[in-house]
Amino acid sequence: MAMADPQTVGQVGELGLLKRLFQYCADGMVGDDAAVLEVPPHQRLVVTTDVLVDGVHFSDRTTAAGDVGWRAVAANLSDLAAMGAIPLGITVGLSLPGTTALAWVEQLYDGMAACLKIWGGAVIGGDLCRSETISVAITALGSAAPDQLLYRHTAQPGQLILATGYHGLSRAGLELLLQPEQGQALDPADRDRWIRAHCRPNPRLDAIALLRSLLRDINLDAVSIAAMDSSDGLANAVLHLCQASGCGARLWPSHLPLDPALVAWVGPAQALDWCLYGGEDFELLLCLPAAIAQSLELQLGQGSAIIGQVTQASSVILEPDPAWSTSGLELTFTGGFQHF
Repeated sequence: MAMADPQTVGQVGELGLLKRLFQYCADGMVGDDAAVLEVPPHQRLVVTTDVLVDGVHFSDRTTAAGDVGWRAVAANLSDLAAMGAIPLGITVGLSLPGTTALAWVEQLYDGMAACLKIWGGAVIGGDLCRSETISVAITALGSAAPDQLLYRHTAQPGQLILATGYHGLSRAGLELLLQPEQGQALDPADRDRWIRAHCRPNPRLDAIALLRSLLRDINLDAVSIAAMDSSDGLANAVLHLCQASGCGARLWPSHLPLDPALVAWVGPAQALDWCLYGGEDFELLLCLPAAIAQSLELQLGQGSAIIGQVTQASSVILEPDPAWSTSGLELTFTGGFQHF
C-alpha cells in the first residue's frame, strides 16, 4: 500500500487537488464547464441531491474518510432506487478547510469509487470551494422508463407494506462506534455487521431489479406501486408514503424487520425504537399488491418483511401487541430526527 501524502489541500492548491481528483472521474467527462451525458432512448432522467456535513452526518470519531465517501454515494443511489431508476453518474460538490489532509480527500474518493463500482455510475464532474467545515454535496443522475418510475403518492388501501431489510442496524453500529466497550460481549460477526451497516450501507438497487423481474410479465398499467427510501427512519417513510397518497396504515409489531440478535442485545423496547426511528438504514419501503409483496419478500430473503397494510384512514397505527408492549400507538413525524 502506498504511503499517504502528508500534504494538506491548502499546500497543493486548487489546481493540484483537481489534478489528483481527476483520476476518479469518468474518462472524457471532465475538463469542460459541464458534463454531457447521454440518456438512454425513451428513458426519463431522475435527479437527486444529498449533502453530508462534518459534525452533523459524520465525524472522525465514527467515520473514516472512505466510509464518508461510500455513504455519500449510497445515500443518493438509495434515492434513485426508490424512484426505480438506474444510476448514470454523480457530481461532487466538495467544501474543505485548507488544513484538510490531502490523504483524507483521496480516501473520500476511494470510498465513492468503491460504491460506484458495485452499484453503477461514475463521477462525471463537480466543484471545489474553501469553507470552515467539510461538506460533501452529491447530485446523482439516473434513468428509468416512464412506466417503471416509482413514486410516493401511489399507495392504495389494501396493499401490503414491504421493508427490504432489517432496520435499526445502522443505529446499533453507531452506538458501537461511540461506545466500543458495549460490544465486548457480542458475537463478533453481529458487531461487525452492525458497524458495516452504519459505515457502508448498500443502496437497494438489487431489490428494484428483483421487483422488475417479478413485474416483467404483468401489465404495469394495472399495478400501482409506491416506494420510498427509509434512510430517515422506517416510521418517517411510512408516514411520508401515507401522507403523499392520502391514506393511512396499520403496522404489525411482530412483523417489523428486526434483527433477533439486536433485540437480544438491547431489549425489545430499544430495538423497536431504533427500528422505527434510528434512521440511516438505506432500505426501501414498498406498497404493493399482496401477491407481489409476498413473492418479493420470499426472493429478498432474510431481513425483508411485510410489516403492515395500507388503510383508508389518515393515521398510521402501530397495532397493539403485548409481546412488544404496544397499545395502538399512533406514529408521528416528531419521533424521528429532524434537521430543524
